[in-house]
Amino acid sequence: MANLNTRARRKNGYDAIVVGSGITGGWAAKELTEKGLKTLVLERGRMVKHLEDYPTATMSPWETQYPGGRLPPAELKAHYRVQQRTGYTITEYTRPFFVKDDEHPYTETQRFDWIRGYHVGGRSLQWARQTYRHSPMDFEANAREGIAVDWPIRYEDLAPWYDYVERFIGVSGQSEGLAHLPDSQFQPPMEMNCVEKHLKAQVEAKIPDRRITIGRVAHLTAPTEEQLALGRGKCQNRNLCIRGCPFGAYFSSNSATLPAAERTGNLTLRPDSIVTSLILDERKGKATGVRVKDAVTGEETEFYADVIFLCASAINTAWIMLNSTSKRFPNGFGNDSDQVGRNIMDHHLGVGAQAAAPGYEDMYYSGRRPNGIYIPRFRNLGDKASARGDYLRGFGYQGGAGRPGWERGLNSPGFGADRKAELTQPGPWAVRLGGFGEMLPYADNRMTLNTSLKDQHGLPTITFDVSIRDNEKAMRKDMRLAAMEMLDAAGFKNVVGGDTGYGPGLGIHEMGTARMGRDPKTSVLNAHNQVHACRNVYVTDGAAMTSASCVNPSLTYMALTARAVDHAVAASKRGEL
Repeated sequence: MANLNTRARRKNGYDAIVVGSGITGGWAAKELTEKGLKTLVLERGRMVKHLEDYPTATMSPWETQYPGGRLPPAELKAHYRVQQRTGYTITEYTRPFFVKDDEHPYTETQRFDWIRGYHVGGRSLQWARQTYRHSPMDFEANAREGIAVDWPIRYEDLAPWYDYVERFIGVSGQSEGLAHLPDSQFQPPMEMNCVEKHLKAQVEAKIPDRRITIGRVAHLTAPTEEQLALGRGKCQNRNLCIRGCPFGAYFSSNSATLPAAERTGNLTLRPDSIVTSLILDERKGKATGVRVKDAVTGEETEFYADVIFLCASAINTAWIMLNSTSKRFPNGFGNDSDQVGRNIMDHHLGVGAQAAAPGYEDMYYSGRRPNGIYIPRFRNLGDKASARGDYLRGFGYQGGAGRPGWERGLNSPGFGADRKAELTQPGPWAVRLGGFGEMLPYADNRMTLNTSLKDQHGLPTITFDVSIRDNEKAMRKDMRLAAMEMLDAAGFKNVVGGDTGYGPGLGIHEMGTARMGRDPKTSVLNAHNQVHACRNVYVTDGAAMTSASCVNPSLTYMALTARAVDHAVAASKRGEL
């Protein structure tokens, strides 16, 4: 048996293992391989190769099976019960990168919209690419307000890693000099259209605490030599990003970090590999590897490494930890604090306002800009003027202006002379503002393993019990009213506020299931993203987040990952892991 184990470890042994190939898994792979570590990346989903495996990226409307690519209601109901809850309606164009819910079931004590895709690259192929730094006040808020636990790091710890990540991925945006929305290393910003410029001028003049800027997005507008060398190119303004970008213009694992890792010669990528648990050497007090089930054959294999990065997304990383029980960790790997699976956060949305923007009927625009405007947070910034007594934290807005009749017409059925004539009448301008609000961490917002319901691989599924509370509900009222206030100030007509409702998860920013903290009794990870109780396991995806801020979190995940790899490699060389 000893000889068999030795041979298995030699055959399946690596310097490092990364679980997941999405936003953070790709970054872990790039950094580990570039630092000389032979690295195995395990992805539970199928292989997706850049350029080769984006089947609908260049598909034209007349090539679809159904008019407009709209799937029959029966198919949506049968296979995409949850996935279709997103703002991205599942169509022929988008379905390659979303799971079928009937094949990947879960249960809801309270509604939770688990939107996901299982494939190489993960949600880096589907994300909205909005790219913002968390601010100093975001890292300090929990401690200042006595909420949950304190972050074990501050903005200054992450700032150089934000710089590092931004230069590699490419972020288009405009510097604004706001302390609560730190500027990035920017490529040239995309341009606002005429109605958005009008909105900006009027609102900033009449409501001085508001700032309107173009969205900050991970799209190349002036590619660097490094980005061009990876085969990436300038954004073509197609706005078909969710199909996969054949130009590599938006950042994804497939177009950027995985190719960077591959060119080192140190990468092994293994798709269809479901990590079911971590292997713990209780005598040494460290993880020695992972157990994997082949998603196609069902074969079970063990892989070994001295350093392990869990980057499977907040929910799946917590699932792996909870499913990794042992004498040392009877409640799940590293779960001495009972915080694994708790404190689930998201950004709540679906509330804001819209209006008509008359007076610009002779104005047009070309292309389909894959971006909108952004209005940074203006509530509870630490001064009396912005303070609210009815809720903590704040929100920002994403949105924009356009000619919706024209845009809808481009995707509606029809042909011939009448159809061409219709498309020359774009209709009136409209403007929309949609809020993204911070959700506080609540210990009883959690996921648990459901051993009664197994998935198609015979593995336990998840039960979610997550809800927003009074703080978020009060914030949503303000999100609606403040949006209406700005559209009124701009002089727009038919201003209508609304709240379409929200289910946790719908923001697709799951966070907090294995949070960072200063005290092992109340947190799972330390300041370097190491599991408190097992220092050679790092968690750097959304599970690590201690609070949510109100900005899109992916940039922070990437910066945390690059920083953690730097620590892991140095600690490994010192013999600390």
